[in-house]
Amino acid sequence: MGRRLQTRRGPSEGRVVARLTASYLAVFAVVIAALSVLAFVLVDRNYRDVLDPVLATPEGRSVFARFEGQAIAAILALDGVLLIVVGLSSYALARAAVRPLLDARRREERFAADAAHELRTPLSVIASVAQAARDGDRHDASLATIARQALEAGQLVGDLLTLARNVDARSLAREPVDLGALANKAFGEVRATRAGITFDGDFGSAIVDGDERRLLQLTRNLFENASRHARTRVVARVEAVGGDARIVVEDDGPGVAPELEGRLFERFSKGMDSPGSGLGLAICRWVARSHGGEIAHDGGSRFIARLPLAKFEAG
Repeated sequence: MGRRLQTRRGPSEGRVVARLTASYLAVFAVVIAALSVLAFVLVDRNYRDVLDPVLATPEGRSVFARFEGQAIAAILALDGVLLIVVGLSSYALARAAVRPLLDARRREERFAADAAHELRTPLSVIASVAQAARDGDRHDASLATIARQALEAGQLVGDLLTLARNVDARSLAREPVDLGALANKAFGEVRATRAGITFDGDFGSAIVDGDERRLLQLTRNLFENASRHARTRVVARVEAVGGDARIVVEDDGPGVAPELEGRLFERFSKGMDSPGSGLGLAICRWVARSHGGEIAHDGGSRFIARLPLAKFEAG
């Protein structure tokens, strides 16, 4: 696959937070300094008006000068305490403000790196096959390989764009969908492409309020994942349990490797010898969550996706 694209790292979170904290604190320091000067001037002028007869004597002026010095020291002490409190508050505010931005930046960099990493192989194949076919006689086979690789690259881009979107139910084209009928359709499609594997399906009716295209993508990815790892058999069913529609898929393969257990649903998470792009289960989780549901690994080679039944169905 080649090495993963190395992206330029931006400033660390600590440096960004420090800069933002310093900016908040500088603004507050200017404001409090201006207010302190204004308060001192007003208080000083008021006392001078009241003590004007006393200030006519040297002793009075000396005492008032000491009073002014004490007042300035008190104001500076109070300003120092306020700056410490505001500094701590600014630090907390800066962390809260910066973290979502840095997370978004990291997601953007990761998406770019993942896309470049995964697209490099099919595009390299297309280029090499086209180069070989230019002077050869096997044009039909070469063009078929180019077309297949181009379609795979296009599908990969589509999957990456799906995962780059926020999980937002409002972006779905919702309508009542029979998840059982949809799963049965996807099951037949996958079965037609996998020779030598027995497919057993039991798909009961379960009406959900969802996007039919995305739900078909969810079921197809689950069944394709199972068929790629199965030795001889894939078993799947759809059932309504309580207020949920459940898709249960299991195969007789070796099961999930222990090192993959904690990151099964992350992008490009797959074993070294595993076929596919490693996006199938990540897409499944995206679709399930966008419908208010969830998907989980239930041990071995068993996966369960849960989606809320449509209200009239649940009732």
